[in-house]
Parts: sequence; structure tokens; C-alpha cells
Amino acid sequence: MPHKALAPVAFMVLAVLFSFPVFSQQSDLDLEQLLLRTGIGYNLTGNNNNVLVGYAFIRSDNYLPGTDKKVITRENRIFQQFITRQNYGRFHLLHRYRFEQRFIKDDFTMRLRYFLLLNVPIKGPEVLPKVFYLSGYNEIFINTEMSFFDRNRVYGGFGHQVSASLRAEVGYINQILETQNKDQLNLVMFLNL
Repeated sequence: MPHKALAPVAFMVLAVLFSFPVFSQQSDLDLEQLLLRTGIGYNLTGNNNNVLVGYAFIRSDNYLPGTDKKVITRENRIFQQFITRQNYGRFHLLHRYRFEQRFIKDDFTMRLRYFLLLNVPIKGPEVLPKVFYLSGYNEIFINTEMSFFDRNRVYGGFGHQVSASLRAEVGYINQILETQNKDQLNLVMFLNL
């Protein structure tokens, strides 16, 4: 039987730098969390599948309940992720699977995350420059030890693809934690370089 050669996989290096400040609802410009994330990865197929390894630094300044005193926590996080995309007509899906190793003070934990995103252009079959779209996602966080459930995020928003590399979104996010719910209004700008 003849040997069938596999087609070479085209690798493309991805470099990512992500900054995400979260401001407190207690007062204006009161930083609640700062997340800096970077990584390097490869596109495995076209623009459908990629893998990435990365590092994140997270500083959280949380208020103690009923006081104006804050507890500051610093976290260093290493992560690995796989992203795959599918299109079904006008429905554009993205699945992200992430595995995190978290270093918080003298503690080490691991966490799994699954993220499902749906973008639907309001007009036309694709989200192209100058197109408005609806966006929604769900992301669940699972601990590998102790309490299994960490959190679940549900988001719905409205976006505009400004150019091939720039898009803007406004949306509502509900974060369900083990002991409470947290609602936020998000204003987000995405810049792909």
C-alpha cells in the first residue's frame, strides 16, 4: 500500500498582550483589578485553530465587606489554551479551552476554563469592517481541587467592527460566583495587530 504524505501544517506565530483594568463600583476611577496577559502561539489551520501558552499578572484590590478597607492580592498565572472556530451561516462560534496554573501568595492551584462565544452580524453573512453585530458568551471556571465550581460568566453585547484590526463592544456581564452574583457593564475595545 503506498504511503500517503501528510500536507505540511502552516504555522504562524501569534504574540498577544492583553490589558484589562476593572474599576470598582465604590467610586470613580477606583481600580478593583488589573490583568496583564501575554502569550505566544501558533495558528494550526488558516484562522480556525490555534494553540497558545502564556503568562498573566493579576492585581486585585477588593474591599472588605461593609468597610472602605482593601485587601490587595497579587497572582502570577501560567496558562495553555486551544481555540477553534466554526461558522454556521451567519452564526460565528469560537470555543476556547484553557488550563491555568495559579500562584497566589504561597498557594498553588489549577483551574480549567471553557469559553463559548457567538457573534452574529446584524446585516450580511460575516462580521467585516463597518458591520454591526450581536455578541454573547458563556465561560465556566472549574477548580481541579477543593470546591469544584469557581465561577460562570454570561455576557450579551452589541459591537461594531471598525476595521480589519479594530472592533468596539458594549455589553452586560453577569458573573456567578460560588457565594454571590456580580453584574457589570463592559465597554471594550479590541485591537488585533
